[in-house]
Amino acid sequence: MSNTIIDTNFNFPGQVSVYKGKVREVYNINNEQLVMIATDRLSAFDVVMPKGIPYKGQILNQIATKMMAATEDLVPNWLTATPDPNVAVGYLCEPFKVEMVIRGYMSGHAAREYKAGKRILCGVPMPEGMKENDAFPTPIITPATKAEMGNHDEDISREDILKRGIVSEVDYAVLEDYTRKLFQRGSEIAAIRGLILVDTKYEFGKTKDGKIVLIDEIHTPDSSRYFYADGYQERQEKGEPQKQLSKEFVRQWLIANNFQGLEGQTVPFMSDDYIETVSERYIELYENITGETFIKADVSNIQKRIEANVLKYLK
Repeated sequence: MSNTIIDTNFNFPGQVSVYKGKVREVYNINNEQLVMIATDRLSAFDVVMPKGIPYKGQILNQIATKMMAATEDLVPNWLTATPDPNVAVGYLCEPFKVEMVIRGYMSGHAAREYKAGKRILCGVPMPEGMKENDAFPTPIITPATKAEMGNHDEDISREDILKRGIVSEVDYAVLEDYTRKLFQRGSEIAAIRGLILVDTKYEFGKTKDGKIVLIDEIHTPDSSRYFYADGYQERQEKGEPQKQLSKEFVRQWLIANNFQGLEGQTVPFMSDDYIETVSERYIELYENITGETFIKADVSNIQKRIEANVLKYLK
């Protein structure tokens, strides 16, 4: 098995604090900038799996930085540099405590809710008579509250976000506007690659001068679901499952092995062979989403490589 990065414990010059999310670890430098390290941890059903996936952090980081560059004319983002394949550096931001989930198609969580008889998701009505993976008449925004590591994100409506004062009305209008613009651009980029951007989530923060910017990942297979456009219509008409490019294949494997992150359930054993296939799928996702060949970074000592590159950048 390749070397993977599961955890970091760096001590950079000017380091104030470290925040560890499900996949990323964020180092605050002098309360001015953030060094965000994408680890190889794999999270599904809000549970972090015991083993890392080779190259996953590099893949997520590089897709996100490419997609930020491709959308910065529409929506400002936090990014200033990428000194290492697994690292992004940007402005210190205060994150909004909601994830802006947007769905163009009724898939995944929305489809599971629909099958259970629900016709309202996060305060947004879903039309009657839809089949799984059908397109919504217009994309719907279904926000979720941001959970700490180990907890589940929860669906929440726009009304509840405003009522509970999680986000102000003025700021929320900006988040919605940015979410729709990013999804539109992401859909256009996907279409060029023969893909359909099905659903995704965006996270936003505020810089010290009060500017709302896009933070974290964007249009990666961890935060998004893609279908292959070729044959989509035929598969829908025949009631066949869609060919997906997303982390959904991991979720389906877990469900088949009796795990959905519910109380009392244990994570099934992932063999080295299975981990290798997941890594290969992530590389396939990268190449399909970006249209570029994936170049594996040196993983002989990832910790040392990251530390050296970040220290060089901070100097």
